[in-house]
Amino acid sequence: MNVALWIVAGLLALLFLFAGANKVLIPYETLSKAPLSEWVSHVSPGLVKVIGVVEILGALGLILPAVTGIAPALVPVAALGLATVMAGAALLHVRLRDPKHLTLNLVYLALALFVAIGALATGHPT
Repeated sequence: MNVALWIVAGLLALLFLFAGANKVLIPYETLSKAPLSEWVSHVSPGLVKVIGVVEILGALGLILPAVTGIAPALVPVAALGLATVMAGAALLHVRLRDPKHLTLNLVYLALALFVAIGALATGHPT
């Protein structure tokens, strides 16, 4: 089980680090015109940046506490935080009637919950 948790946590960390960095570093105007980012025009520029920062912190929280041994209990907390972000994203895509992105958000949500529950159930962060 630990191997599966590490693999999923690692993949989620990479995904959220990349997604968060894009939201933080790419200007709002450019991001809102990018393919697959139509949702950006439905939220404020500040919220996009906040989501990006939360995604970066969540990505770091999935890996660093377990690797360093410093506050490893933060791994399931980070996973639950990312699951919350994905729940919010799913609700937005329901409102926008965007089933393709909704499905993707629900997959990421399920993977984040897998890491959170798995880390709590095994007593190991990952």
